[in-house]
Amino acid sequence: MMISGSDILRTFGKLLRNSSGNFGILTAVAIPVLVAAGGVGIDIANMSLSRSQLQEATDAAALGTATALANGSATTANAKDLANKLVLGQMSNYLSGDAGASDALKAGTSTAVTSTSNSSGGTSYTVAVNSSYTMSVSNLSHLLGLQSMTISASSSTTSGTAVQKTALSMEIVLDKSGSMWLDTETIDKSKTRCDQYYIKNDSLYKYKNQESPCYVKKIDALRTAAGNLLDQLDAADPKSQFVRTAGIAWSSQVDISNELGWGTGDTRDNVIDLLAAGGGTESTAPMQLAYSKLTSSTEAGAQNSRGNKTFDKIIVFMTDGDNNSTSSDTTTLSVCKKAKEQGMQIYTVAFMAPDRGQNLLKSCASSSSNYFDARQMTDLVAAFKTIGAQAVKQMTLLTR
Repeated sequence: MMISGSDILRTFGKLLRNSSGNFGILTAVAIPVLVAAGGVGIDIANMSLSRSQLQEATDAAALGTATALANGSATTANAKDLANKLVLGQMSNYLSGDAGASDALKAGTSTAVTSTSNSSGGTSYTVAVNSSYTMSVSNLSHLLGLQSMTISASSSTTSGTAVQKTALSMEIVLDKSGSMWLDTETIDKSKTRCDQYYIKNDSLYKYKNQESPCYVKKIDALRTAAGNLLDQLDAADPKSQFVRTAGIAWSSQVDISNELGWGTGDTRDNVIDLLAAGGGTESTAPMQLAYSKLTSSTEAGAQNSRGNKTFDKIIVFMTDGDNNSTSSDTTTLSVCKKAKEQGMQIYTVAFMAPDRGQNLLKSCASSSSNYFDARQMTDLVAAFKTIGAQAVKQMTLLTR
């Protein structure tokens, strides 16, 4: 039986007109495509959710880091590491168990920090966080040739501070009595032999011959500690617009003092650098002098001339011993009481002092946290550093 070309054409036409046969063929072809498309749809939904999670993480990291920079709990040196850890920490809730994605996110997260000083003396910080990682897809998506999807997000936040300064006037009242010639525990490596002193029956004596090793004298340690305090004030007020200082070096009397002046230069040159041990111990006169100068109309006028209508008044009172007369304890305490009633802040430092001297300074201090018991040179330096930090913090108000 022969089949002509026209018969073949008629047969093929019937097949095309047979709808049930067409549906079967199309269905067979479409099913794999539809299944793969469904897999892609699921993966796209997961990608959208993952991107939303990553965006939240970068937003939180940028904001948290900028805030930490503004309030001083972070520095530009560690801010990048902080932001990256914040991203990884938040995303760990979503990527737990997927070590590959976690490693990819760690490698794909970067932070840029820029700082800008403003006209008010504050600093603004811009933190830009960029993160990305590769997310694996389902096996169904593999049918269409998709192996993975990249999730990425970025966020940038600016936060900063405007600095409002409040003025302060500080009197530094330092004991330079004879006992300040005694040694601290810190070895002075710049010398091989030196004069050394000892106390017997409340009197100071020098050994006949020079001794070795040499130790830093208490008076030298005091000079260092007080100098560090002045350095902190200079750093906080480099143009000497808000800080006024004066020093009083005392023993059985006021030995050296200067008038309150802007900045720290005069106090450093004419009091701190000239400290030399000698004399007895009577604290009433120097404390009364400090109180009088801080409460004088002259000081208020000097601060007001720079636009400082209000200012903090601070006394730093240091001794290493007992007053020669117990009556001086009583009169010194009365001065401290008056000063505190006037709103002054009194910081006290007992430097290797006996019990009576310690008790006097504890009572004079504005609070227990304003009293420092320095048993060695490192304690003394740390005490003055803390006082400086608190004074600077007190004079600097940060507004965000």
